[in-house]
Amino acid sequence: MITPYRIDVPQADLDDLHERLSRTRWPDEVPGTDHGVPLARVQGLVDHWRTGYDWRAHEAELNAFPQFTTTVDGADVHFLHVRSPEPDALPLLLLHGWPGSVVEFLDVIGPLADPRAHGGDPGDAFHLVIPSMPGYGLSGPTREAGWGADRMARAYVDLMNRLGYPRYGAQGGDWGSTIARTIGALAPDRVVGVHLNYLPTAPADLDDPSEAELARLARTRAYLAAPAGYLVVQTTRPQTLAYGLTDSPVGQLAWIADRVAAWADPAGLVPDDRLLTDVMLYWLTGTANSSARLHFESGRSRGVPLPCPVPVGVAVFAHDIVLPVRRLAERAYPVAHWSEFDRGGHFAALEVPDLLVGDVRSFFRGLAERAGVGGQ
Repeated sequence: MITPYRIDVPQADLDDLHERLSRTRWPDEVPGTDHGVPLARVQGLVDHWRTGYDWRAHEAELNAFPQFTTTVDGADVHFLHVRSPEPDALPLLLLHGWPGSVVEFLDVIGPLADPRAHGGDPGDAFHLVIPSMPGYGLSGPTREAGWGADRMARAYVDLMNRLGYPRYGAQGGDWGSTIARTIGALAPDRVVGVHLNYLPTAPADLDDPSEAELARLARTRAYLAAPAGYLVVQTTRPQTLAYGLTDSPVGQLAWIADRVAAWADPAGLVPDDRLLTDVMLYWLTGTANSSARLHFESGRSRGVPLPCPVPVGVAVFAHDIVLPVRRLAERAYPVAHWSEFDRGGHFAALEVPDLLVGDVRSFFRGLAERAGVGGQ
């Protein structure tokens, strides 16, 4: 059963948040060190959170889009379902990762679903399905072990079946990239193509590598040799971490803001209100623990990924965590489209929505099977 959904956070929850923020117990900081997100940055965000940020305005922005919930494989799944006014639009899954949410896609929904109203070609329209990952945000916590990326991919295939879409595409970054590729592997007869804005390629030997390829390989090796602290903790001790993040809104904010600062374009393209709205979805739903468990579960099952036989499009943004090497990507996937951008980072839909929209349109426009798959 699919049930309409509307966000309506009790005022008592917002009052509790405001009270907790007002009595934050701040840590010290050693000047001139880089031990994490700076104290002044977090204090500035918290001051804005308390005195300037308007949750009700952002709640209304989210509620402007049709939202639904359903239960898939025992887990609640919240999703936005935005039908295009163009009847032959292609259904498209938009898939976020950690520490993201459906908030990432707010600025791309209009241009993708209704290009005619945004100066685009109506032939590039999409019916959009934008799930909150099980265990994340408005989907609420998962209640049992085993919710890794593969299981999430199966849940999304089931969701698209329920919505009556016989053919569709998928787009994702971060975990959404892994899940999108897995969906292509699970349902190759239904998935038209997969567009990715994050595709790590494992270092391997190349004949006559260019300087750019060598730099990317070195960057990936350095990242693998010294993985970020969040990854080590969430892959091994998510329960221990969750006590602090679930009890302290400033702890939850700092944990997410640290990754946004590390992975986004240093030009500062992520608006603070978007960042805070993303944090709110974790805080209000108490999903710090269940969202972190994805790293634990997927870390346990990590192995050789399923082959993805459908066409793959890749958009590379210059400030992402690691940058893929095209020749290595083409060894593993049927790459049909490749773009490189000199701005933007890991959160492309938030940072450079115009570039991401253009690239998604271009990739799916180029697929021979694009037309006539609009579904129900």
